[in-house]
This record gives sequence, C-alpha cells and structure tokens, in this order.
Amino acid sequence: MKIKFVILFFVMLTSASLNAQHNPVIFADVPDMAMIRVGDTYYMSSTTMHMSPGVPIMKSKDLINWTLVNYAYDILEDDDQMNLVNGKNSYGKGSWASCIRYHNGMYYVSTFAGNTGKTYIYTTKDIEKGPWKAHSFRPSIHDHTIFFDDDGKIYMIWGNIKINIAELKEDLSGIKPETQRVLIEDVTVPSGGNSGLGEGSQLFKVNDKYYLFNITWPRGGMRTVVIHRADHIGGPYEGRLALQDLGVAQGGMIDTPDGRWFAYLFRDFGSVGRIPYLVPIKWEDGWPVLGINGKVLETLDLPASKGLIPGIVNSDEFSRKKGEPDLPLVWQWNHNPDNRFWSVTQRKGYLRLTTGRVDTDVLSARNMLTQRTIGHVCSGEICMETAGMKNGDFSGLCLLQSNYGLVGVKMVDDTKYVYMINASSREPVEQAIILLTAKKVYFKAECDFRELKDEARFFYSLDGKKWNVVGEPLKMRYLLTHFMGYRFGLFNYATITSGGYADFDYFRINNKIN
Repeated sequence: MKIKFVILFFVMLTSASLNAQHNPVIFADVPDMAMIRVGDTYYMSSTTMHMSPGVPIMKSKDLINWTLVNYAYDILEDDDQMNLVNGKNSYGKGSWASCIRYHNGMYYVSTFAGNTGKTYIYTTKDIEKGPWKAHSFRPSIHDHTIFFDDDGKIYMIWGNIKINIAELKEDLSGIKPETQRVLIEDVTVPSGGNSGLGEGSQLFKVNDKYYLFNITWPRGGMRTVVIHRADHIGGPYEGRLALQDLGVAQGGMIDTPDGRWFAYLFRDFGSVGRIPYLVPIKWEDGWPVLGINGKVLETLDLPASKGLIPGIVNSDEFSRKKGEPDLPLVWQWNHNPDNRFWSVTQRKGYLRLTTGRVDTDVLSARNMLTQRTIGHVCSGEICMETAGMKNGDFSGLCLLQSNYGLVGVKMVDDTKYVYMINASSREPVEQAIILLTAKKVYFKAECDFRELKDEARFFYSLDGKKWNVVGEPLKMRYLLTHFMGYRFGLFNYATITSGGYADFDYFRINNKIN
C-alpha cells in the first residue's frame, strides 16, 4: 500500500512539474521589458535597437505564452545611420528601453535614441492593428517611464543614479522644463551605493502609494533591483534593496485578474541575449517583496510554455496567400530596408534579395532579414538558388553579432564556391572554400546556449538531407557594439557590381540540434 502511495505521489509530482512554467519565461533576447494588463490581456514592449520595424509589441493571456502582434514604428528615422549608408550604422544604438501604458482608451508606447537625440511617443487606440501616431521631441530622455496620475497630469521619470521628474505636455510634444526637478538624489544607496549605475525607471501606483523600480549594480556585485516608495508622486521617497539574485533585474510589476503579483525582469545570459524572468511578489507592510527568501524561483505557478515557435520566432516558406503581409512579424530587417531590392512576389514562394550597391562585408550589407535565436538550443536552415548571382556576390545564412559567423555562396570569376567565414575573434577568417556546381544549396547553423556554452556550427548540403560540417565552431560573444543577442540573418550583397539576386526558398527554425 505504501509503495502504491509513493508511486502515485511521484506521478502527481512529475505531472505538476510538467505542467508548471520554468524560468526564464522566454529564452530569447527580449530585454528592457515594459508590461501592462488591459482586462485579461497582457501587452509587453521590448528593445530591438537598430532593427526595423522597431519596438515589438507582444501579447499574452497568461504571462507565459507570448505572440508578436505589432511594432510601434516601421522606421525610427530616415537617416544615414539607420539606413546603413555612407559608411554609417546604428549598431548598438537606435531605440532603447521602451515604456508601455494604457490610459483612457489610448495605448502609449515610448522610447528614446541617443544617436538621434530624440524621445519618441507612439499612440494608438488599437495596439494590435494600429494605426500609430508618432510624436517626438528633444532631448533623448534615457530609460524613462510615463505615468498618468489621478489628477490628470502626465509625468516622465528618468535618470541614472540621480532620478528626475517632469510634467509632460498634454500634446506629448515635450516636457515642461519649468517642472523638472530631482526626485531622488542617489537611487543606488539602498543597494550599497557607489555602483556607477542606477537606471531603468518604471513607476506604478498601488493602493494610493507610488512605487519606483530601478536597477543598480553595486561595485563587485551583480545587477540589483531597488524599489523606492512614496505617498505622493513628488516624494519624499524611501528605498530598499528588493532583489539581488542571478543578476535578474530591470523591469517592473504586473498583477493578474485573480489578484496575484509578479515582477517582470531580465537576465544577461551570454550570447543568446537578455532573457525575461518572472518573480512572484508578496506584499508585506505596503512593500512588494520579490522572490522567496530573496531568491528567484526556478518553477512558477503559471501555465507551461507552449514554446517560442511560432509566437516569437517561426519558420517561413515565403508562400503568401492573398491579403497576407509580405513578411510575418517575426522578421526584422537589420537597419532600415531599401524596399526596392527585396520581394516575395517577383518569384512566387521565394524571398528574392537583389543587390542594390557594392559593400565590403556582411555587417555593411543592407536588406539582411533577421530573426532571434532561442535557447537552450536552436537551428536555422535555408534553401537558396543562385542562378541570378553575379561575380563578387555573396549570399547565405549569417549568425549576426559583432563576432559573426556565416556560410554562403560566393561567386568568383564566374565560379561559385561555398564559403564559411568565422569572426570569433572580431577579424573575419575564411575557414572553408568549397567548389559548388549545383544551382540549389542548403545551409544550416546550430546554436548551443546550454550552460553558456555559446557555440555555433555551420553546415551545407546539396540535397537537404546529408549535412556536411563546414569550418570551425563559432565562439559566440554578446558584445555591446551590437547590444543584442545573436540573430539568424539572410543576406545577399555585392562586392563588384550590383543587380545580382539570390532566391531563398525557405527559412526553418527548430529548437533541437543534432
């Protein structure tokens, strides 16, 4: 009888574990999250910097399973940096941490960009379908939060160590300079002070009290959550260290329809990027207490994830039915695209990338189409046809970051070769040059992020079944020069003359590797 009971208990425990959600809730690069709940629906915005379209909007019914539903803008600015022209780029720049709010039937999504010197606020009544109205003003207000107070005033709170507050003009055309003042002199003090970092403001009001979330980084320590509390928006504020575990920090808090509370935060996790965590909140003496005994939980009392495919990333056969968009929302361009030189209609069932200029390397190549990589492991596979390529053209599959890796076809003196380039040490090294006689070729990249292994391998095939390893493993590193996790990228660029094209039959992503 005891044996049967133990077996039954084990089965129940195993079943509960399988049906529970584990942190991280999204094993992909979704940093600087901001979140709202409208009724029983959650919306989240995030950072994608130099990518276009930008400021992704994700939707969920359970805080775990998220789907991309929109972007706040198609292009941030039409300038040389964002267009990747005249030797300029916006790697690691573009739009940074966003804020998302809902007030009186209107959605507000704001961001800022140091390279343009502007703050941007996008508004819409329909966050999933738009249209968006864009507002912008100077200066660029770093890591700000928008807050709608009960008296009708709109505030913006921001800063690094010294936290500022100002009223926002009613037409969203800027702050009221005469209202700007220091709200908190040194936000880092509750975490030990002398940190050199205190930013990421997000403000909330619960039970007539104001709660301000910030990140600090005590010297010699880890990224830390600090919360300040006040009875009035203007202060005075008292602060305390709220969470210091695994470096999980920066974000805010959200409640569920049944009254539970969670902090949404992210963790730096090597080359896959900055990955979202949820941390349960318990209220004690009017303070939100994060985690259990100061620790981030591995298992959450929330529904299990159904996976990031197709909500965050997805395969694409490039076949479009009438009325469908040319590109699903999982795709983003590396910088603003030149829409004259790509198409999913010129050849039915294919993505055609045509070269519009001459470039020197893949990082300067325009019209690279990208998706996130995902953990713990993933692979991206393409099939491409090369009949339209010209001498000097280079086309294929890239793992995009400063230390990039790629495999593709290069046409040299009317002859095509499979090339693998490995930039593990920042300098690109040609590690394989293989004669190619077929017009169709298959490429694959496999990423292993388990326990921060951060290694990728590249393959080619002539039939899509038998795969050949090409080159050495890519040692992936998350570098601030790009400030984002590795992405799969489909590219085609010219080194001699423009006008050649490559046809991509499909892109297929998988959460398994061999």
